[in-house]
Amino acid sequence: MEILVLLGALLLLLLLGVPVAYALLGSALAIFLVIDIPLVVAVQRMAAGISVFTLMAIPFFIFAGDLMYRAGIADRLVQVADAAFGRVRGGLGLVDVGASMMFGAVSGSAIASASAIGSTMVPLMKDKGYPADYAVNVTVTAAVVGLLIPPSHNMIIYAAASGMGVSIGDLFLAGIVPGLLTGLMLMLTTWIVARRRGLPRGIFPGWRKFLRALVYAIPGLMTGVIIMGGILSGIFTPTESSAIAVIYTAIVGALVYRSLGWKGFAEAAQKSVRTASMVLFIIAAATAFGFALALLEVPAQLAALIGLMTDNPILTLLIINIMLLALGTFMDMAPLIVITTPIFLPVAVEVGVDPVHFGIILMLNLGIGLVTPPVGSVLFVGSAVGKTPVPILVKTIWPFYMTLIVALGLISFVPALSLALPQAF
Repeated sequence: MEILVLLGALLLLLLLGVPVAYALLGSALAIFLVIDIPLVVAVQRMAAGISVFTLMAIPFFIFAGDLMYRAGIADRLVQVADAAFGRVRGGLGLVDVGASMMFGAVSGSAIASASAIGSTMVPLMKDKGYPADYAVNVTVTAAVVGLLIPPSHNMIIYAAASGMGVSIGDLFLAGIVPGLLTGLMLMLTTWIVARRRGLPRGIFPGWRKFLRALVYAIPGLMTGVIIMGGILSGIFTPTESSAIAVIYTAIVGALVYRSLGWKGFAEAAQKSVRTASMVLFIIAAATAFGFALALLEVPAQLAALIGLMTDNPILTLLIINIMLLALGTFMDMAPLIVITTPIFLPVAVEVGVDPVHFGIILMLNLGIGLVTPPVGSVLFVGSAVGKTPVPILVKTIWPFYMTLIVALGLISFVPALSLALPQAF
């Protein structure tokens, strides 16, 4: 009965259009009233949920990502990718994916990637004769790759929510191969769709222009190298690396590219504070909701239910994937990580799934949810950037969507893709 009250209150609030964070908190308060728990417990759990040292990295990485956008790093990455892939049929689509992968490696945010790369690539592709739906679909699905290629603040949220001491450095390493694999698969799909739709090809600008674009882009690309190099060498922790990223990006934007002034810095700081506040409040509310789930023993009951259905590791992981994909279509990523990690991670570990491997599975699962209606925040960002209605996008997004599903299957059932690098280092 209590579980129905909790989930019913959450569903009702979401249907009424209440923001996700308030819906999570409101449903948690409702169940506390029903089972006679002081409401101050909700405040205590919210405070405990965000009083985690590793979460300090989130506002810094968000700040660094916004600085990268304002410093023009996204434009320089597009120039490199254009010089490399522009001559292929549908080459601007490949440029889009390649630039999103490189930007993801220095921002770690799907929404930031869709906004930064999309605002450059979508108008350019439309001007060159590419259909708007193709341009936007490539942009939004490529943005998901940024969730896998480190650094990714969502991996930090997962590490904090796991309760198993999962290493953020291991998660960062684990995302590299799956991220590259998913990006290459999207490139292949982009090329195939371009051939079938007869999209135009560009002209190779010559090696001199390619090398010049690459040299100009290197300072921006070095952000990811410095972060991972510093973590692996032990010079600084993953949390400290986020602050290093802000300092380095500010220096590159102000002194190297000379495109970041005090006004842009202040605007980036202001926007980052707002964004980080929203993310942390969502995490806090989701922690209170997760505590309510734990009180009602939902994780244990779900584990028992899955155990009754099957004890096969492959089928168990398949069931978890299906559940996560379904949940990802209705809620945003950050609260889902906090809520679902304590529920599904113990079940996955019970059948032999490594917590680091499961983190990568979770990232891609919920990333696919970001481009799936009815919530699909990244899909809506792409729709706004490309000025194309979501129903039109959904009609032609399925080849890219299926590519992400195939990549999810490979990553889920071939653990070596995620664990080879963490084990090597």
